[in-house]
Amino acid sequence: MSLDLRTRLTERLGCRYPIVQTAMGWVADPRLVAATGNAGGFGFLAGATIEPAHMEAAILETKRLTAQPFGVNFHMYQPNAAEIVELVVRHGVRAVSYSRSPGKQMIARLKDAGVICMPTVGALKHAQKAVEMGADIVTVQGGEGGGHTGSVPTALLLAQVTAALRVPVVAAGGLHDGAGLVAALAQGAEGIAMGTRFLMTRDSPVPAATLQRYLAVRDPAAVIASRAIDGLPQRMIRNELLDALEGAGALRRLRLALGSALAYRRLSGIGFGQMFQALRQRGELSLAQALMAANAPMVIQKAMVDGLPAQGVLPAGQVAALLDALPSCAELIDSIVAQAEARLVELARRVAPQPPQDNAQESRNAAVSR
Repeated sequence: MSLDLRTRLTERLGCRYPIVQTAMGWVADPRLVAATGNAGGFGFLAGATIEPAHMEAAILETKRLTAQPFGVNFHMYQPNAAEIVELVVRHGVRAVSYSRSPGKQMIARLKDAGVICMPTVGALKHAQKAVEMGADIVTVQGGEGGGHTGSVPTALLLAQVTAALRVPVVAAGGLHDGAGLVAALAQGAEGIAMGTRFLMTRDSPVPAATLQRYLAVRDPAAVIASRAIDGLPQRMIRNELLDALEGAGALRRLRLALGSALAYRRLSGIGFGQMFQALRQRGELSLAQALMAANAPMVIQKAMVDGLPAQGVLPAGQVAALLDALPSCAELIDSIVAQAEARLVELARRVAPQPPQDNAQESRNAAVSR
């Protein structure tokens, strides 16, 4: 059996398989994105934790490593969002992903340049709003997914969104193998997106000490959705930092948040004025939570770059508890495709009609038995 996995997703993104590697801060670098593309999937570079000059270098490095199309992720509220968009257009990047829709003017700029707009959402109303704003493809992430997440499980959210939208929908959250791909396609998705599964590969830049913390997870309940970092539900592996934050008083949280804010300012080059502007829009968040929300990349960096998993955030989907190996991206995607094919063959066998009985032969067999 030859499995045809072409969908509207593969047609629009230009990839062989409907398998997307999500843009994880400090993780989705040129090597990981290129390895994903070379294996037949579609990868997104992380652009929310990088200044424009470094973003351009990452785009060019990815192009050096692969001839396959790829995307860039950014946040509408980052100070250099407009510059990232111009880099995407200038270098012919195939797609962009984002969690909060940019303004219509920015989306129009991308669409006029032929760039696919592919936001990630966690609720039906957000999916509908994203399409109103111009989204070409929508990724829906259920509560099992890593990082900032909602409360609706992937299967339920996917059913809601596929029934409501006409654009291609991609499933994310709790997916890691061929069975998950088949299940998502059966529910009407056009593909799957995975973060934790790609983070836990040999092509990932995550330091060995941090990867070992991921491999050590065996209980999905150890990957919790906590509000301790920035007041919003964020799914991560429970570790020393999270335990300390959940038990810390307001002053200690504020001290940690200020340290992260100053470090992020040095990295990104944003001014104090921009930082204060963000704080004025913090809504119901406390000062410490608002600072952490704006500068969370620095807390993640401790684990993902510095290799200090006890001192940083470990974003992860609950699926981490099922993963006990670090394949290459090529091995991972090949295995997903092979598993999907095997699962479909088995399902086809179960529903295949039984051949009709030969009544004459049945009578002869009965006579012989007598």
